[in-house]
Amino acid sequence: MADRMIGKANAPVTIIEYASLTCPHCAAFHRDTLPKLKTHFVDTGKVKIIFRDFPLDSRATLAAMVARCAPPDRYFSFLDALFRGQDQWARAEDPKKALSQIARLGGMSEADFEACAKNEALFQAVRKERSDAESKFSINATPSFVINGKKADDVSSYESFEKALKPLVK
Repeated sequence: MADRMIGKANAPVTIIEYASLTCPHCAAFHRDTLPKLKTHFVDTGKVKIIFRDFPLDSRATLAAMVARCAPPDRYFSFLDALFRGQDQWARAEDPKKALSQIARLGGMSEADFEACAKNEALFQAVRKERSDAESKFSINATPSFVINGKKADDVSSYESFEKALKPLVK
């Protein structure tokens, strides 16, 4: 499964974020911390951020699949909509219907949504991404971050990222 990334491919520092779309802490990171990281580190060419799925439940798996079915240039817009609307769709009585509505607002047809939701290869790829994170980096919670190939256990706030990144970007 192709990585989804923000930033310049040749940035000297790589952050991999493992997140679940049903994780409130992940939503808070995307709302509060990520914009500052983008301004100070990504937009300046110092850091690239790769988003990888680590679904904690079946709702997060379906949401990850929906985001992956969006065109690559709209992937992060879908992530943003899913994190911002998390309280509505993740707790909905019928999460599939709620996700379908978000997908339609994002330009996905009902037929495309249904095909995406039933895509077994995509389902397996999302599950493999989680399994790979567990085995390669011992990821067991979200959000989790890997900076330049090393799991970073002590980052979550912008300030903690700034402290971890400054020595790497000089």
